[in-house]
Amino acid sequence: MHENQTPVDINGQPYNRRLMVAILLIGAFCTFLNQTILATAFPALMKSFNVNTSTVQWLTTGFLMVNGIMIPISAYFSNRFNTKYLYTSAMVIFEIGTITAWLAPNFGTLLVARLVQAVGVGITMPLMQTIMLTIYPPEKRGAAMGINGLVIGLAPAIGPSLSGWVIDNYSWRYLFAMIIPIVAIVIILAPFFVKSVIENRHPKLDWLSALISTFGFGSMLYGFSTVGDKGWLDPEVIITIVIGFILVLILAYRQTHLEHPFLDFRVFKTFEFTLATILSSITMMAMVAVELVIPLYLQIVHGMSAFHSGLTLLFGALFMGAMSPITGNLFDRYGARRLATTGMFILVIGTLPFAFVNRDTPTIDIIILYGIRMFGISMVMMPVTTSGMNALPFNLIAHGTAVNNTMRQVATSVGTAILMSVLTNVTKNAQPAKSLLVKSPLQYKAAMINATLKGYHASFWFAIAFSIIGFFATFLLKDTKPRDLANKKEVAD
Repeated sequence: MHENQTPVDINGQPYNRRLMVAILLIGAFCTFLNQTILATAFPALMKSFNVNTSTVQWLTTGFLMVNGIMIPISAYFSNRFNTKYLYTSAMVIFEIGTITAWLAPNFGTLLVARLVQAVGVGITMPLMQTIMLTIYPPEKRGAAMGINGLVIGLAPAIGPSLSGWVIDNYSWRYLFAMIIPIVAIVIILAPFFVKSVIENRHPKLDWLSALISTFGFGSMLYGFSTVGDKGWLDPEVIITIVIGFILVLILAYRQTHLEHPFLDFRVFKTFEFTLATILSSITMMAMVAVELVIPLYLQIVHGMSAFHSGLTLLFGALFMGAMSPITGNLFDRYGARRLATTGMFILVIGTLPFAFVNRDTPTIDIIILYGIRMFGISMVMMPVTTSGMNALPFNLIAHGTAVNNTMRQVATSVGTAILMSVLTNVTKNAQPAKSLLVKSPLQYKAAMINATLKGYHASFWFAIAFSIIGFFATFLLKDTKPRDLANKKEVAD
């Protein structure tokens, strides 16, 4: 599509692309914000419903599991149903879940509400990326995905700080109440301004594959999410991860032998896409896991409140959000390789000092280092993802988006499981004997802090390892510029 041409939908009708993107971004902001909005609300919820830590954790674990189950099927939905009605329906499902959560009289109702929300998010998350990649030509997708990255990076990062502020000043119910009117406006406007832009091919859904996918990804995500509490050697953890892995392999085999797969694993035949998916997954592992460890370090070692520890990460999140559109434009000019290599190098340099933090490390140093890390991530995440999508044929973009998002979801769970288990085990092994608590309480306290620091150091070294692997992987990226591809296409046409 030429820059000055009016965009048209699949029926040849013109539409306002900016208004459509604005509505998609507002809706996406609400759904992505919802992923981390309960981060600092758990103590209040435990008190309100009289439940323990492992029970309340299901509000996040269950949400992520249902989200991970829905994403693989999203490619089928985007190819089967009208874009406008699919997006609006998904936002309505999300709204029903949010209203139910706001009014929840007991914990069971709140948990069901979170699972309903996750169904809506599992559809809208990949659908939005597919729409953005569809309505923009390859040479402009970097800028478009950069704007998308602004929301994806910013909303979840604001969640903990916003959650802490609301909990300190109001009831936890306001966390859901404040989202309801915004989503309602999106639902009202979507039928008018969101247009059908993805060609519908009316594929048949293989129900057996859908069942295998649900249990496969669900079992795998459950296994990884319980590693932190139960450890890698727990029979339940081993069995659920192994069963999940086997079922996903069966799913991949079955899908590649179907004429109309709902999740086309043949996207992995494109090396550039495979490499981009691996890189974005490694980046997610390096980012999300450290996002969990830093607040724990600040709360336990520095004695910060949950709200203030979340606030220290806000600068990095804002930095990443501000940089995403800029790196998107740079990708359109220079391609992914130089950006990704530089970004991964910055990520390594920004993570390295965390392996040496101690009880006297100034908070400002943590804020600056975290900002440097997020700057590096902004140069990798969306540019690499977009380069992978650009390498796919147009008819495989929805499948590529679903596969990429699914792998990133799994990688997030794996990265979190690894770092949290390393943190727990190293800390436990370095703990002083209980007898010291009686003999010398102050000495015991100092030894416990040192043991905790050893746990943090070990987990940060794993994050550094993820980043170094990613850095070397960037050299395999092709040095291709989207605008060069567009020029070649114009010449060919």
